[in-house]
Amino acid sequence: MNLDKNDERILKNLLVDARLSARQLGLKLGMSTVTILSRIKKLEKEKVIKGYTALIDHEKLGYTLTAIIEIIAKKDKIIDIETELAKIENVCGVYDITGNTDTLVIAKFKSRNELSEFVKGIASIQNIENTITHVVLNTAKEDFRLA
Repeated sequence: MNLDKNDERILKNLLVDARLSARQLGLKLGMSTVTILSRIKKLEKEKVIKGYTALIDHEKLGYTLTAIIEIIAKKDKIIDIETELAKIENVCGVYDITGNTDTLVIAKFKSRNELSEFVKGIASIQNIENTITHVVLNTAKEDFRLA
């Protein structure tokens, strides 16, 4: 799907505030409400917009630990392992990457004990050969919006 400048402007505004109404977007962007609605519907149909969500402060919910876990797996089982890892509630991201590591997992935890249980649990998953866990000390930026 080819996005034009108006589609990009709509997306950038929705990334900043997904609660904006079509009317508010139209006024802000100098477009009609009907045009905004039809463009949003098209972006949703094409799965450019996958859904709408709130940005939350995980620490305020008690998730004070962020871990980045490198996983080395048996080569023919990487996709299966990534699919299994993606189902785990604490996991925020699962990435199939290049380099010496096969998969990178980003996950959040409420305690060191919870992180320890998680790491021990995934290390025991069949076909995972090794894990390397990094604990995040400080977060300078954590925002996946490209606005």
